[in-house]
Amino acid sequence: MNIDFPYLPERSSKPRDSGLTMVMDKGLSLREAEDLMSVGSGLIDYLKLGFGTSLVTPGVKDKISLYKEAGAVPYLGGTLFEAYIIRGLFDEYMKLMDSLGLEMAEVSDGSYEMEQSDKIRYISEMAKNFTVISEVGSKKKDVIYTPDEWVQMMKAELNAGSVKVIAEARESGTTGIYNDDGSANYELIEAIAEHIKLDNVLWEAPIKSQQVWFIKHFGHDVNLGNIAPNEIIALEALRNGLRGDTFFQFLPDGLKG
Repeated sequence: MNIDFPYLPERSSKPRDSGLTMVMDKGLSLREAEDLMSVGSGLIDYLKLGFGTSLVTPGVKDKISLYKEAGAVPYLGGTLFEAYIIRGLFDEYMKLMDSLGLEMAEVSDGSYEMEQSDKIRYISEMAKNFTVISEVGSKKKDVIYTPDEWVQMMKAELNAGSVKVIAEARESGTTGIYNDDGSANYELIEAIAEHIKLDNVLWEAPIKSQQVWFIKHFGHDVNLGNIAPNEIIALEALRNGLRGDTFFQFLPDGLKG
């Protein structure tokens, strides 16, 4: 915080397990990445190079180095992992991550559906050399899992070596843990929260209303992902009750009128 200000929630500091913020980089230039880290280095924990953009972004290795030096953990979007897997290029993918100097890997099956046993095997194998996070849920609206299936998959992937499981929502925020209108699938989210430790879940929440819902429901230190680069400061204001949507969230009752 820039000043000492009363009645703000106590935010965990980096490196942290709760209150994580994952930002999605969909092709920022090196200059834009520098600008982002100039204001967000203390706020951004994970920096996802969205879907397959890292293969077509000029200077991506320099950008990865910049993020690491600024204290964020960069990793390749899970869609690129799936693109390599469907082509039978797992070993080549491992070499790509090594060549880029990455320490974190995402394993997902949102576009390319694979057997759970195969996904577990990839997680276990990659966890030998990388910090692994895995994404649960499909990007396809016609692929629907029951709450019990979500919980089972998350537990299995954490047991296989994932340090966090990502609850899928896409960048649109209209699938996975959300309904078609972007509202939270309350039954599903409650089932996950009941059986999976909250610190182990990273909820994708690209839309402000979704961020507000999670902060009000699980507190200011909830893990949130798929945040747009230009929304990082705005999200931190939400976490601290410094926007109208969460203005009264952390005030003592005597000040709420």
